[in-house]
Amino acid sequence: METHSVPATARALIPYFILGVASATIGLLPWILTGMRLPLQNLWASATPPDDMPLVLLPFSQYLLTLIVGLLVTGSAIAGIISRLSKPRHPRFALTAVAMGTVGVQLTATLQTFNTVGDGLLRNSAAELYLTALLYGSIASILIGLLVLVLIAKAPAPGAVAASSIAAVCCGLWLEGLLFPIDSLATPSAAALALVRWSPAVILGVAVGIAGLKSVGRVLAAVFGVLMLWVAPALFTAISVGGGTRVLAYQPAAMAQLGAEVFLNTLHPTPSTLVPLAIAVAVTVLVLAVSRTVRRGKLSRVAVR
Repeated sequence: METHSVPATARALIPYFILGVASATIGLLPWILTGMRLPLQNLWASATPPDDMPLVLLPFSQYLLTLIVGLLVTGSAIAGIISRLSKPRHPRFALTAVAMGTVGVQLTATLQTFNTVGDGLLRNSAAELYLTALLYGSIASILIGLLVLVLIAKAPAPGAVAASSIAAVCCGLWLEGLLFPIDSLATPSAAALALVRWSPAVILGVAVGIAGLKSVGRVLAAVFGVLMLWVAPALFTAISVGGGTRVLAYQPAAMAQLGAEVFLNTLHPTPSTLVPLAIAVAVTVLVLAVSRTVRRGKLSRVAVR
């Protein structure tokens, strides 16, 4: 009897593993749609035309650091959301299977890109530092994504809201990569710009509104989410400016200092930083009002019966 139960359990987990693989693949979609051609590298060993650069599963480049974060964390967040929505039907170890599928794809993409880029770079200390930084940054993004996946899928409301705030800001990066592909010459539309700019605030507002504010933990999670909306754009700008400054490629300390200065300067309250916070609050209030109305309607129908 035991010999049959193990295969049956494994078969039951296959759809969850596939869910993780599919979610991670959706996360990589903005990069997949570009053709996955490695961007030109400042430290490439030989002169190579853009169309002859190798195919890679992640966009390793000092100019695309935030896109890597968006691709990896968003895929994990998608897996977490679907897992939470289907929670009552989960067999044992379902979340483990989802996580294995998600992280498996992401680690495969990271290692394939690391090996391919490593084969083509110059053999010097600057190239080693560059490649190591991209590798560690990708692994850190995978770990953050795994945390987001588990919290969204399984944590009580405060933890899920906090994780959703991280997912929301990364979703903005994902949408930016999807709507404004690398090397695209098309002029961004106003609607696309608005979607990229305001979608994190809307996602956070919906998450907070659904969870509600009925406990201290939920209120603190909502505050954390608002802080993420404020701090994350400054952090991403600092990473992009510091990491993308070519003249500092051989001076990591100066690069870090520039990034810190940009981060502090970008944190100052401006209309562009305050409007997303206002949108998040407005969406939260709207979702809370709708939820309250729906609950009252259900109670009224029960009372009539």
